[in-house]
Amino acid sequence: MASIIDYIAQFGGEHTWVVHVFIIVLLTLLANFIAKRVLSRLHKQLEKTSTLWDDALIKAARQPLATLIWVIGISWAAEVVQALSDAVIFSAIDPVRDVFVIILLSWFLVRFIREAESNILAKEPDANDEAPIDASTVHALGKLVRLSIIITAALVMLQTLGYSVSGVLAFGGIGGIAVGFAAKDLLANFFGGLMIYLDRPFSIGDWIRSPDQEIEGTVEYVGWRQTRIRTFDKRPLYIPNSTFMTISVENPSRMSHRRIYETIGLRYDDAAVLELVVNDVEAMLKQHAEIDTKQTLMVNVNAFGESSLDFFVYCFTKTVNWQHFHVVKQDVLVKILAIVAEHGADVAYPTRVISLQQAGIEADS
Repeated sequence: MASIIDYIAQFGGEHTWVVHVFIIVLLTLLANFIAKRVLSRLHKQLEKTSTLWDDALIKAARQPLATLIWVIGISWAAEVVQALSDAVIFSAIDPVRDVFVIILLSWFLVRFIREAESNILAKEPDANDEAPIDASTVHALGKLVRLSIIITAALVMLQTLGYSVSGVLAFGGIGGIAVGFAAKDLLANFFGGLMIYLDRPFSIGDWIRSPDQEIEGTVEYVGWRQTRIRTFDKRPLYIPNSTFMTISVENPSRMSHRRIYETIGLRYDDAAVLELVVNDVEAMLKQHAEIDTKQTLMVNVNAFGESSLDFFVYCFTKTVNWQHFHVVKQDVLVKILAIVAEHGADVAYPTRVISLQQAGIEADS
């Protein structure tokens, strides 16, 4: 700084500062150009690596670094002008520059967390991974870290501008009580979202439903205030997170098996072959490639119906996919009908037999 003032005094020209400001702006442009070229080359090299963090670091640093170069260049030019002017506004150069540096550093960290979050979610699962990456957890951690960065940056900026952070924290504690009473629903939704992230009763992409309310669909987004579910008729359903703290939630996406439970009735005329049909159906299920024989498997006669001899089929499929399950169930039912037909039997339908007594007929005649 002293060398700049001496240089200006040596030439003593009235407009020499214009030349210096021009040179500073030119150097700033050159530094910005060099920084962009260096980051572009680094990015091309780091794209060849399998590490996620270096790509996120370069992407996050591009815009904040370019802005930082301009902030330093403009503040340097302002200091040159300050040497020739007594304007009070130039006394704010240092604190304003410090505030901009803090903002840019926070911006870089927030961008870095967001880029890293995107890279983690976009990463293809590895066979060596113990468990798949949970998108909800990644989003939750990303939001928490970004919120922490923003709050810390705000406190540091206040301290830089001369405000007492302890006083701000004390005021925040008192104000937090008032805000808590005024925004209890908002806080309830916040803690509801926190419980979803911690307990993880469902994740993005899961099919959930609630027996307590008419809620059923696929989870699309879990935020701090509400959760968005896409119903099966493709309508978005927005649910406050506090709702999940008071209702039961069923997650069919996490079932281990799907159950086939059907009751089939044969005619009373087929009573002689009923046991043979039941045994053959059970043998068919035990040999079926899509039926898990390690789970409960039952085929038994269980009722004398009004017009049928009823037996039930109770078993579990290996698949949990809803579409494939119905394909398996159809195959099982068709094979059961084939077994019934092989024994000369038939599925019963509602019938009624009327018995007329001979004595009653003679009396009427």
